[in-house]
Parts: sequence; C-alpha cells; structure tokens
Amino acid sequence: MRAELKVLLESYEQTILGQSQNIKLLLASVLSGGHVLLEGVPGTGKTQMVRTLARLIGGDFHRIQFTPDLLPSDITGSTIYNMKDGQFQTLKGPIFTNILLADEINRTPAKTQAALLEAMEEKQVTIQGVTYSLSEVFFVVATQNPIEYEGTYPLPEAQQDRFLFKLIIDFPSVEEEQKVLKQVIEKRMNAAAVASELDLEAFVSIRKEIEQVTISDDVYAYMVEIVRKTRESEALRFGASTRAAISIGKAAQAWAYLAERDYVSPDDIKFVAKPALRHRIQLSPHIELEGTTVDQIINELVGSIPVPR
Repeated sequence: MRAELKVLLESYEQTILGQSQNIKLLLASVLSGGHVLLEGVPGTGKTQMVRTLARLIGGDFHRIQFTPDLLPSDITGSTIYNMKDGQFQTLKGPIFTNILLADEINRTPAKTQAALLEAMEEKQVTIQGVTYSLSEVFFVVATQNPIEYEGTYPLPEAQQDRFLFKLIIDFPSVEEEQKVLKQVIEKRMNAAAVASELDLEAFVSIRKEIEQVTISDDVYAYMVEIVRKTRESEALRFGASTRAAISIGKAAQAWAYLAERDYVSPDDIKFVAKPALRHRIQLSPHIELEGTTVDQIINELVGSIPVPR
C-alpha cells in the first residue's frame, strides 16, 4: 500500500502548490483518524486543498458555510412529517459524508459548533433521539479567518481539543504563486479533474497498517514529558491534556508511515508536536503582551527535553 500512498502524495503536491508540508500533515491527520483546524486568510486555497484530498482517496465531500443563523439541524439533519406517506421521515444533513469542510466555523454560535462534537469524537449523529453511524472514513476540516474577529464566536477549548492538528496556511513563495496563477488562468487546476488514486477500502487498509507502526517505551516517555512540560511552564495558562499526548502518538505513527518507516522516531514526535499542541495550550497574559507566539513556546519546551537515543 505504501506505493499507492506515495503516488497519491505526489499527485496531491502537483495539484496544490506551495503547501507541501501542510499537505503531508493533512494527509497524516486523515490517516490517523483525526480532524484538522485550518487557519489562513481567504484566497489561500483551503477549500481546494480539502476537496482535492477527498477526490484522491475516492471519498464524498461536503462543504458547510457556517453563518450566525446556522442551526444544529442544518448540519446533522432533521425529521419531517411526510404528508404523502403519513409517516415521519429523517432527512440526513451534510455531515453524512467522508470529508466535511466546516468553512469559517467561528462564524456560528457555540450551540451549532457543538453539533460537530459527537460526530468528531464518536463517529455518530443523533437525530430526534435516534443514533446513526457515520462512515468509517470521516474527516472534519474546519477553517478560521485569522484577520477578522468581529462578530465571531471563538471555539471553546473543549472543542479545539477534538482537533488533531491546527495548521497555519501561509502565502506561497513568489515562484509557487506564479505557477498557481498560471494554472488557474489557463484552467489547468481543477480538483474535479484529479484522478482518484485510492478507494475507501484501500484507504482503510492503510490505516490498519499504520496502527502497526511501533513506538518504543522511550518514545512514549518522551511524548508524556513534552505534554507534562506544557502544564509546568509559567509561560502558559493552560497546558495540554492526555488527549494531546494520544494525538501526538497517532500522528507520529502516520508521519513515520509516510516516511516509509515501521517505527516512530523522536524526530517524528518533534515534528508533529507543534501542530498538535498549538491550539491546545494558552499563553499567560504577560507572555502574550511581550509578543511571544505559541509556536515559539512549543519550540522552547520541546528543545529543553533530552531526546531519547
């Protein structure tokens, strides 16, 4: 299966230019069964990136534009009375898909944001007291705009913790941006035209192979030490939970698999720690006033811990 995954990754990178690292992390997240929070200014290709991934793995794709008047039932579905049949009928919402793009999730109130919680954690949805299972491959990508917060509803800490990664989408380099411009204007960039490299059955098989990637006791101890350091640091108001350590471990397995290894190395842990922790910890007020970023604190904490041999 590694050969098929390698072809998929190459096709992905050829379609979405200038985001190679984020593409690999996005793929690692869906392979490890996690979800992703994407943060970036409008027009940086977030929707294109997610739609292309759905196409490559042969999965269904739905997009929800989150707005202040969006209701939980608009996401999960509802029950209506069918006058013709004289019976109640369940209409399933857009959450019943393989890959769901929750666009601008912070534009909708907490009640509607919470409609995703059960689905993300337990892969099931309850409509009018009846529980429905979601697909085995269910992946939520939620986007946020980092430059406009007026009229927004920040995600609660409990919900942010449900996301495996928080990825920052930045502008591409000059050369990459020129290539993107040329592809779009000449109509050579189209997610719908991307050939499917896998089917969902093969994708599930790859997930099972990733679960067999081994983690040594020393690397387990290294993960725990990183998470515990976040709780002890005076630079942070809140540290990471045990779920954060689990997320780092699962993500590192997928990252090692993408690197064609059957074991997790400390370097894998160091690499995935930043996107796995940046949305789970909160800076102390005095550190925030100094202009220090969350990523800088994570780099310092991880760098202060001895790496196992």
